[in-house]
Amino acid sequence: MASPLNPRPSRLRTRASALLALATLASALAAQAAGVPDRVYVSNEKAHQLEVFNTRGDRLGDIEVCQRPRHMMFLPGHAQIIVSCGDSDQLGIVDVATGKLTATVPVGESPEIFDLSPDGKIAYVSIEDDNVLAAYDIASRKPLFQVPTGKEPEGVLVTPDGQFAYVTSEAADAVYLIDLARQKIAKTIKTGKRPRRLVLLAEARELWVSNELEASVSVIDTATQQVKHKIALTVAGVPATDVTPVGLAASPDGTSVWVALGRANRVARVNAADKTVTHQVPVGRRAWGLAMHPDGKTLYVANGLSDELTLVDTVAAKPLRTVPTGRTPSSVLVEP
Repeated sequence: MASPLNPRPSRLRTRASALLALATLASALAAQAAGVPDRVYVSNEKAHQLEVFNTRGDRLGDIEVCQRPRHMMFLPGHAQIIVSCGDSDQLGIVDVATGKLTATVPVGESPEIFDLSPDGKIAYVSIEDDNVLAAYDIASRKPLFQVPTGKEPEGVLVTPDGQFAYVTSEAADAVYLIDLARQKIAKTIKTGKRPRRLVLLAEARELWVSNELEASVSVIDTATQQVKHKIALTVAGVPATDVTPVGLAASPDGTSVWVALGRANRVARVNAADKTVTHQVPVGRRAWGLAMHPDGKTLYVANGLSDELTLVDTVAAKPLRTVPTGRTPSSVLVEP
């Protein structure tokens, strides 16, 4: 009889096989819980779908979602995408492995941009028609609270510690700093005309804000919550009224910020240190939503009036490829 300290070889083989099976299962479950690699998602507002490409710009298919999809983010693990749908007043939840809309969260009228709590459990959504920032529990699909803002709130950015949210108001020409625990505005920061989107350079303690009707970007010092710099954007041969910045995307190392210049049909690279425009790259009509590949080498540009996606080489500062999309592409999401 074998001792418990010296089990039979057959028992050892059985145990090894069981451990191998468990490891294989764990790996499979981990793969299922992760995002599908080499994917770029584009929300098409008038096609009511997310279009799927690989990172080189080859079209792979589309996903039917709720009405007028706008902003997108990955939920933790990247196995699901959450998307705001402006005409159906919902947040849609998409399973990336199956390419299906699996759930919806009812929200207020005309949701615009949102951001997530650091744990990914709460969505903070700008509700344009209600003039509020609204918080929703994603798992229960229930509203939590609302904070009144200025008219036409759009951009939303939650601070890394989850304590505050910045919200732009297009009509008030301001950014609101909202204390999420106290559910109230902590500070109002005046910006340029019609502020739209936000990007945070955490190490520099800077919040960049695109001002659509002023052809500028305001840079807010997050230590003082005051505008410390304003970057004027001009394009040779293009009327100032056609330089309409909206989308922003920072390089992974924080050394530059790319700005979509709207009707100027270009994107601009701005040096984060000295705030100078170093490059302008021609893209499609009405450059709008931007997304940066995590390696920092490719910028993806949604061109809202020409129904196209442009891939930009950020090192050479030149367009790589432009491919057709569905109707009115709005935002872009990248899974490397």
